[in-house]
Amino acid sequence: MPELPETETIARDLDAMLAGARVTGAVVLRADVLREVSGPEFVDRLHGATITRAWRRAKMIIIDLDTNDAIVVQPRFTGALLIESVTDDITARDRNYITLSVALADGRRLHYRDIRRLGTVALLRRAQLDAAIAPLGPEPLDLGLTAERFSGSLRNSRQAIKKVLMDQQVLAGVGNIYANEACWMSYIDPSRPASSLSLDECASLLAALREVLTASIAMRGTSFRDYVDATGGRGGFVPFLQAYGRGGLPCARCGTTLVDSSAIDGRTTVFCWRCQG
Repeated sequence: MPELPETETIARDLDAMLAGARVTGAVVLRADVLREVSGPEFVDRLHGATITRAWRRAKMIIIDLDTNDAIVVQPRFTGALLIESVTDDITARDRNYITLSVALADGRRLHYRDIRRLGTVALLRRAQLDAAIAPLGPEPLDLGLTAERFSGSLRNSRQAIKKVLMDQQVLAGVGNIYANEACWMSYIDPSRPASSLSLDECASLLAALREVLTASIAMRGTSFRDYVDATGGRGGFVPFLQAYGRGGLPCARCGTTLVDSSAIDGRTTVFCWRCQG
């Protein structure tokens, strides 16, 4: 599932490539991906609108329009936003799974492709968007999130720290990949109760999160299977992962075999029992 680095990469691509573009039409091929609006209403409200910017909040990609509407995309497992230029073509595989397309005045098209159709596309008025993002927690890359504030958000939770890191009302944008990585980097057992972390440990964990998220953004995200950016390119961060996807391999620090478990919330957790014990 695309997490913060992947959705940030897509949002930056879309902002650079689409800001100022005018919509001339839209086609909805699979209306089951839509939320809040019907297919005909989606098409009608987009016609003639101009894209003002694209940005990210948590794991959502938000495309603002000059009509006070915003297209809000949650890609989940296999969703992708792909820009097709006048001269380029997208792959036949991608074309088979296009759920909707937005035509632009310059001849380009913005497609939403979703193989499993678990992602969603909503068209929200500004007030609806504000209400949708209001429950979300702080962004981990926001420097206003201090170690003290982060520690305070963990103080009353007895749940495993790795699970809490993925709670979008506690911290926005972190998913399984980067929760695994940050716990490994900060020597913290992912199964420890969140409330048991000291202030110093919270500071170390927050620093690790920021380091791995920033590094992954620089590599345009992590592509194991379905994630691609707005031009169909794959992220390059997989070779730099130290925990996620490396169960059964030696720990890069101490050589101990990394444990691969599903004991925490049924999600893959990879950790070093020696370093993180």
